Amino acid sequence: MDDEHTPVTVAGKRAVVIGGTSGIGRAIARGFAADGADVVASSRSADDVAETAAGLRSLGAETIEQPCDVTDRGSLVDLRDATIDALGRIDVLVTSQSYIARSNLTTGAEAEWQAVFDVQLDGTYRAVQIFAERMDQGSIIPISSISNGLSIPNLVPYTTAKGGIDAFTRVAAAELGPEIRVNAIRPGFVRTDQTGGTYDEGTDRHAEIVRRTTTGRLADPEEMVGAAIYLASDAASYTNGSVLTVDDGFTTGAFGD
Repeated sequence: MDDEHTPVTVAGKRAVVIGGTSGIGRAIARGFAADGADVVASSRSADDVAETAAGLRSLGAETIEQPCDVTDRGSLVDLRDATIDALGRIDVLVTSQSYIARSNLTTGAEAEWQAVFDVQLDGTYRAVQIFAERMDQGSIIPISSISNGLSIPNLVPYTTAKGGIDAFTRVAAAELGPEIRVNAIRPGFVRTDQTGGTYDEGTDRHAEIVRRTTTGRLADPEEMVGAAIYLASDAASYTNGSVLTVDDGFTTGAFGD
C-alpha cells in the first residue's frame, strides 16, 4: 500500500476571491494567503480592495488591487487578465459575492429579485464562464448557503438564487472537469457584517441555531476556510460536482428537539 498522500494545502497556488474584501470571502482570501497562496481579493469598493490587499501582503502573499463588479462582464475580464498579467496564471477562483434583499414573496418588488439574481447567480455564471476560459486546470468554488434547503420567510430571492448555485455547480463540474473541478461550499449561519442583527441573541432564529447545532452558536467566517483550502488543494483531486455543507449539523436534523 502506498503511504504517500497529497497534502491539503494551497501553498504555491494563485487564487482570485471575488467578494473577498468582507465576510466569508475575506476570511478565505486571508486563509489562502496564510497557507502560502498568492491571492487577489476583489469587490466593487476600491478602498476595501486596497485595505484587504495590504493585509494579504502582510501575510506574505503577492497580490494586486483590482476592483470588480460581477454584474459587468468587462469588469470581470479586466480582473481575470490583470491577475494573469501579475501572477502568471489562475489556479483557484472563489465566488463569494453577496447581495441580500429581504422581501416578501407577494409584496416584494421585482427589481429586488433581479438585483439579487444579478449578483448571486448571474454573477457566478459570468465569473465562472470568463475565468474558465483562461484556466487550464484548477478549482472553482462558488459559495452557496443552507438557506436554499430551508424556508426562511422574506428571503425568497436570495434562497432561490443560492439553490441555483447548487445546480450550477453540478453542471459546471460536468462540463469543465476533470481539468477544472467545481465544488460549492454551503455555509450555515455565519456571523458577518451583512447578517449583523439578524441572528442576534433574543431572536427566534438565534434560538433555533442554538438548539440545532452541536456547539450552540453561529459560525465565524474563519470556520469556512478549512473547507475552501481542501477544495482548492490537490488533495481534492477526486472531489468534483459536490456541495460541501459546513453548518455544525443544523440541516441534518440530528440535534435539538
